[in-house]
Amino acid sequence: MEVAARILREQGAAAVTTRAVAMAAGVQAPTIYRLFGDKDGLLDAVAEHVLAVYVADKALVADSGDPIAVLRAAWHTHVGFGLANAALFSLIADPGRGRRSPAAAAGMDVLRNRVRRLAATGRLRVTERRAVDLFHAASTGTVFTLLSMAPQDRDPGLADAMYDAVMQTILTDAPALPEEGATAAAVTFRTLVPDLATLSDAERALLSEWLDRVTGS
Repeated sequence: MEVAARILREQGAAAVTTRAVAMAAGVQAPTIYRLFGDKDGLLDAVAEHVLAVYVADKALVADSGDPIAVLRAAWHTHVGFGLANAALFSLIADPGRGRRSPAAAAGMDVLRNRVRRLAATGRLRVTERRAVDLFHAASTGTVFTLLSMAPQDRDPGLADAMYDAVMQTILTDAPALPEEGATAAAVTFRTLVPDLATLSDAERALLSEWLDRVTGS
């Protein structure tokens, strides 16, 4: 997998053939078929392996205590990873692969947890789910847009501009502004519902339903 990942990163998906990988890894081609089935199986395994390492490293990033700063760092890490691993990023971003990837699911859980921490401060004007979806869609779209350009033509400020646009959409200027206080308060309180041990499962479900109705989710 390490050899295949290197070929993928340096030469692209088309270069990852069973013969090329077998030669570079010093094994016989039947070994690859036995372990991975075929080239697609090998590519799936490579994508999962590299993404799992990336997600594990991302989850261990030091917490600065500022949820917004943590999200900004996550944004730049995501964009940087995509630009440095163009072919692999295209594989990972494929909806078919992403839906069945444990590593991709783990990566989304890391993002959800970071958004939840932001919601707990009372700064979200949208639901957690919408904030996660906007953040993920915009960061992934930014990577593909930059990858579509020749390296010398890439706008270095595009990623920052997109990040700022997303944050302006999902953040309030301060907790509980009068015109949007109900929504901000509901989003914030919704993050605490799963931890309300004094309520029954049915009560927590009902409270969640009420809060979701307030936030329009």
